[in-house]
Amino acid sequence: MKIAIIGTGYVGLVTGACMSEYGFDVWCVDNDASKIEALRLGVVPIYEPSLSELVISNSEAGRLNFTTDTAAAVAGAQAVFIAVGTPPAAEGDEPDVSAVHDAAADIGRSLDGYTVVVTKSTVPIGTSRRVEAIIRDVNPAADFDCVSNPEFLREGSAVADFMRPDRVVIGAESERAITLMRRLYRPLYLIGCPIDEMGLETAELTKYASNAFLATKITFINQVADLCEAVDGDIQQVARSMGRDGRIGAKFLHASPGFGGSCFPKDTRALAAIGRLHGARQELVEAVIRINTERKQAMARRIVAACGGTVRGRTIAILGLSFKPNTDDLRDSPALDIIAALRGLGAVVRAYDPAGMDNARKLFDDGLVLCRSAYEAAEEAEAVVIVTEWNQFRSLDLARLGRAVRRRVFVDLRNVYAPDEVAAAGFAYHSIGRTSRAAVPAPASTAVETD
Repeated sequence: MKIAIIGTGYVGLVTGACMSEYGFDVWCVDNDASKIEALRLGVVPIYEPSLSELVISNSEAGRLNFTTDTAAAVAGAQAVFIAVGTPPAAEGDEPDVSAVHDAAADIGRSLDGYTVVVTKSTVPIGTSRRVEAIIRDVNPAADFDCVSNPEFLREGSAVADFMRPDRVVIGAESERAITLMRRLYRPLYLIGCPIDEMGLETAELTKYASNAFLATKITFINQVADLCEAVDGDIQQVARSMGRDGRIGAKFLHASPGFGGSCFPKDTRALAAIGRLHGARQELVEAVIRINTERKQAMARRIVAACGGTVRGRTIAILGLSFKPNTDDLRDSPALDIIAALRGLGAVVRAYDPAGMDNARKLFDDGLVLCRSAYEAAEEAEAVVIVTEWNQFRSLDLARLGRAVRRRVFVDLRNVYAPDEVAAAGFAYHSIGRTSRAAVPAPASTAVETD
């Protein structure tokens, strides 16, 4: 079966590589000629474990192809996936779906036989019907059906998520379309993957509801972590016990600086906007958005307090710029807000991230010192701050770190370390929601700058 995928961004490239791994004839389309040429050479523009290997092996096998020619890719394809970007709109909270509409028009002009047009991008409710209307408008004689097939890929483990998903959601109203989609996902039947079949609008809403719920879980445990500090509790023990309850589950119950990335911030805002539009306000989601925004600023204040109430003229080492490990994605990363706040208070920030340095150079044109390792970032620092829990930050040589810094203050915003371990190395240790977060006394002054 031939499959065309419009868009070679994060979702499109992962979908194309994995579908070709299943044995389908996949054609990925993008209007960026330089990007297509790089992909033909096996150069993958994003950092995602195992993705480069899949792209190279399936390209060499002839199952994965890249082109700028939509008509050639769509010709003879039984399924065409729309996987273009839907970034936040310039105004309002709903995403900009103009690229989806443009892709629909291009597909409509290229259809030459029965085709299932699949919306893979995350889109507002009703977009699949709009895609259908656009195709009908440009090609009234086209023989096609529209399907909503939202993705549930986690950056950093997207290939594994695609190959072994918790479920596949198919929103469709035609048995013909559902039959073809079942064929596409037939390889997953061997692992017993559930296929949830539903209507178009229901599938679109399922994506938003899922991400908003996970964002709510993160926000909830962060607020409980604050309460733990107030009552001398331990958030890790609370979360561990909560997670053993089958009704709750252990995932997304880790105290943190807040959620970021390309999905949760955008999707929570979109769901809130959709609720307002339809007179069904999502007040819980609106609160989650507000609390998460405030939390990033609170983390900056926590660092300032650990430094004795001021960071003016002081060097702070930030370890981790990406919003999570195993990705180079800095979009809406808590690190960006924390760095901006610290620099606004007069701090000199030295930073390191195992994968995000190229993207950081594009974002920070001056002032931020980008380093080649955690230890280089720590040179002459008055505080070392873990913002992203990359594996290589989990077993730092604390003695070496101690020799590099000017002052031994360690702020662990991911609760990676045992407090006693860091204290034994002579650091004043600060974490989130734990009773022993300052095993070595912090500086006497606790007044915090507010401007």
